[in-house]
Amino acid sequence: MTQLMEFGQEPDHLVLPSAREASESFRPLVLDPATSADAAVMAGLRESSGVREVHDRIEDQVEELLRCRAPHDPFGSRSRSQAIAEVVGGRPDTYGRWVWYPWSGRLVHVLPETEFRLVRTDRNRDKITREQQQILLRRRVGVIGLSVGSSAALACAMEGVGGAFRLADFDRLGLSNLNRLRAGVHELGVEKSVLCARRMYELDPYLDIEVFRGGITEDTIGNFFFSGSAGGDGLDLLVEECDTPWVKVAAREHARRRRVPVLMDTNDRGLLDIERFDLEPDRPLFHGRTGDVRADDVRSLDRDEAIRFLLTIVDQERLSPAMTDALTRVGRSLSSWPQLASGVMLGAALITDTARRILLGEPLPSGRHSIDLHTLVAAGTARQANPEADR
Repeated sequence: MTQLMEFGQEPDHLVLPSAREASESFRPLVLDPATSADAAVMAGLRESSGVREVHDRIEDQVEELLRCRAPHDPFGSRSRSQAIAEVVGGRPDTYGRWVWYPWSGRLVHVLPETEFRLVRTDRNRDKITREQQQILLRRRVGVIGLSVGSSAALACAMEGVGGAFRLADFDRLGLSNLNRLRAGVHELGVEKSVLCARRMYELDPYLDIEVFRGGITEDTIGNFFFSGSAGGDGLDLLVEECDTPWVKVAAREHARRRRVPVLMDTNDRGLLDIERFDLEPDRPLFHGRTGDVRADDVRSLDRDEAIRFLLTIVDQERLSPAMTDALTRVGRSLSSWPQLASGVMLGAALITDTARRILLGEPLPSGRHSIDLHTLVAAGTARQANPEADR
């Protein structure tokens, strides 16, 4: 029986979370129906108001499993039903795991972890081999800043780039965030870190996700990078997507000290930063653009000073005309700088692809790259419409 203690359950009975606890929860309950303790918890769940929907497609998942293992002949000499019955031992209800998601009230039947991962990542082959997928699942990725960073975290989880994650953000979802975050109006006011963890667990309930709900502070930054457990669970890669100068600098100071590579996407002109502190432990922060700046130096910047500092990091000369103009109006005629869903999702793709390659040992160097769609897909001279010619 796993993950029961979050809501205070004892092994042989279930205490449902309060409405407030459920609304703030982000970790599912993963139950093994073959054990008596978890079977008892499941029985209690089914009789309670905590389950609003039961989703059981386990036989379809087993069929997919058989097709993944033997695409040329998934059932052998047996019928489909016979082949599935052999896998589940004649008891589909006790095979695999049942996952309860307290925030939605869904109880979902899924394959056991190894088989689940085999099927869920099968269509990655052989852009990612099964051996590489296992390597990636042993990696821990940190993401700071979950407006832009949430798309990167979700894309990494979807592609199997990381089996463990640490997410940090202090903010809650606002209506204006819905132009770029995958969330619904029923989730307004929920913490962004919680929302991101939920989406990731709904993709893969076997992930290991830690949430730093207060964001990154002096008190939490050390544990974010390395909790100090005997087994060692430091970050293997950091995705940094926050707007706070102190956090940006302090995170890189810790990453450099612990030799953790850092990726950053600015979602303007597809700008991707790679800082390989794992290969270059003496590398200057931000490619040297900010000199010998330290976190303490930027702790007390006012709004205008913070914007100037951020512009130095991203190189103002390389910004798009729209962004350059917008920055002069932030706090006056604009509430903040503009961000589009298309740019955020492009950034998520760039981050995920680069993270995968680094974690698999490709020798990608530090540097700055731009995937500017306005340049790559350039506008041409419009041809005057000629209905006769188009027939």
